[in-house]
Amino acid sequence: MAPSNFGYSLREAGSHFARNLGTSIGAVITIFLSLFIIGLFILGSAVVNSMIGSVEDQVKINAFISDDATDEQIQAFYDKLTSWENVKSVQFKTKEDALADYTSNISNNADMTLGALDGENPLPRSFVIEMYEPSQVEETAERIKADTDFRQIVDDDNPDVDDVEADVNAGVLYGQEEVSVLFQMTAYIRVAVVVLVGLLTFISFIFINNTIRLSITARRREIAIMRLVGASNSFIRGPFLTEGVLQALLGSLLTIGALELCRNFGMPMIQSVVSFLTINIPLRMYLFTYAALVLIGIVIGLFGSAIAMRRYLKV
Repeated sequence: MAPSNFGYSLREAGSHFARNLGTSIGAVITIFLSLFIIGLFILGSAVVNSMIGSVEDQVKINAFISDDATDEQIQAFYDKLTSWENVKSVQFKTKEDALADYTSNISNNADMTLGALDGENPLPRSFVIEMYEPSQVEETAERIKADTDFRQIVDDDNPDVDDVEADVNAGVLYGQEEVSVLFQMTAYIRVAVVVLVGLLTFISFIFINNTIRLSITARRREIAIMRLVGASNSFIRGPFLTEGVLQALLGSLLTIGALELCRNFGMPMIQSVVSFLTINIPLRMYLFTYAALVLIGIVIGLFGSAIAMRRYLKV
């Protein structure tokens, strides 16, 4: 569409929109509903990823330390741990800290449990290790087990066991089976979300394209008359493409407004239901989603109008 034709196309698009208000509103609503569902799925996938990340962040390694280990040995292994690439933080938990955590988890029977211990604390000291990439928990745990410094301080509940590997395994705890299942499930969920968003976008494109095609088909006589009087294809196409973009913009703005309502009122409700998980979606994610929806709407409006008109502009 030539620049000189832009003003004419804009005026004609507005005129067509007003004259065919019912059809135009139908197209806008179709675009709105389609983009709104796409936006919900995109933001829903962000919520799912945030919840998955919250669960994954809870995956930590507990490396238990023998009561016979010296402070120098413990410090040496601590310094080594903090230098590892995937280790985000290392917390040293004393026997008192371990007992306090244990009793807090069994608050209903805490007095009975403490009485049964008769003043003794059988719980070992430990390192609580948090990782940058929780999915690499197995590799990090295996590295800890194989470390010579850790072998010297590992807590050994059965000193008669000669198998060093068994002793080391007893000193590292991270729920291997549960963690493996967790990361397998989260990987499947992420793939499923991406596939659903892509499929929904494709279906929406077909749906919106058909709506725009019906709108243009209803004015095929107008297109034929313009061709008979010698109007060029670009001159004829301009107002229809502009009208398609106008409908897409209106549908996109309605979508952004509806998603903002969901963000301000729906997200707090979801967070209150799953308060044990952290849902943190940054503002830039919302802005990126809104910009993507506007772009998708404009592309669908342009291509839908262009494809629908192609059959009427053949020589």
